Amino acid sequence: MLQTFDTRNKDLQININGELFHRDIGGISPFDSVVQGGDGVWEGLRLYNGRIFKLEEHLNRLRDSAKAMAFETIPSNEELTSEIIKTLQANNMIDGVHIRLTLTRGKKITSGMDPRLNQEGNTLIVLAEFKSPVYDVSGLSLVTSSVRRFAPDTLDPKIHSCNLIQSIMAKIEANAAGADDALMLDSRGFIAETNATHLFFVKDEVVFTSRAIACPEGVTRQVVIDLCNEHTIDLIIKDCSQAELYRADECFCTGTMGELACVTKVDGRTIGSGSIGQMTLRLTDLFKAIVSECGTSVIS
Repeated sequence: MLQTFDTRNKDLQININGELFHRDIGGISPFDSVVQGGDGVWEGLRLYNGRIFKLEEHLNRLRDSAKAMAFETIPSNEELTSEIIKTLQANNMIDGVHIRLTLTRGKKITSGMDPRLNQEGNTLIVLAEFKSPVYDVSGLSLVTSSVRRFAPDTLDPKIHSCNLIQSIMAKIEANAAGADDALMLDSRGFIAETNATHLFFVKDEVVFTSRAIACPEGVTRQVVIDLCNEHTIDLIIKDCSQAELYRADECFCTGTMGELACVTKVDGRTIGSGSIGQMTLRLTDLFKAIVSECGTSVIS
């Protein structure tokens, strides 16, 4: 699974602190904290027919992460939304768009990790691209990575930070193994998530997913949990082992960039029948229905 270049994105306008730049023109200072130390937080959002799905939830998570990282100033949801709208309008975007929202601690007066060197306020980057869901919905393969997800006492995954080295290292292992993505475990050996998505599996018509301990509080993950509760689908949230996943009837992953996508192979083992299962199909249909009806209207 390798994304390809969409020619509609060749002349994108990128929003940096309210100013629009062509994608090929540099707009980030080498003194910015995100360049110097990955010191920033981010969110991925998706635009459906002029509406952003779960906009407030995503913006709240961004701001909560910035609070946890002791950012001195944090834009309001209204300010963030205004810059998102400006970017979408500049690119004539209404549908089929993924938005990468990044808030950094800002530019430093000189190189160094001390936040006291940040004296000019945050840097806000709004990157909107034409991008369909990135996963092959016919079935993904996973391989377990040797890289473990952090526990809350090392680096709390509830901080949605720009430090993605764990995920990148796991993805490198998956690429080398010829798999689509990597299954990542926590420090105790239980399933955390993949390098890019949350994971669910189904056994005897019961849906299972891991506790949000060594993984972020996923927005799409919560939508699936809510759908299970609303439609009387049995759901268990617990510590899940690899063996439980191997013997599952179905498996799927969730995320804003890829929505819901079935997983048919893990560590060389075929999951269930090796094709998309009925529960995955049902939840996918329910998800598509809700995104087609809900969301915050931002552009028309």
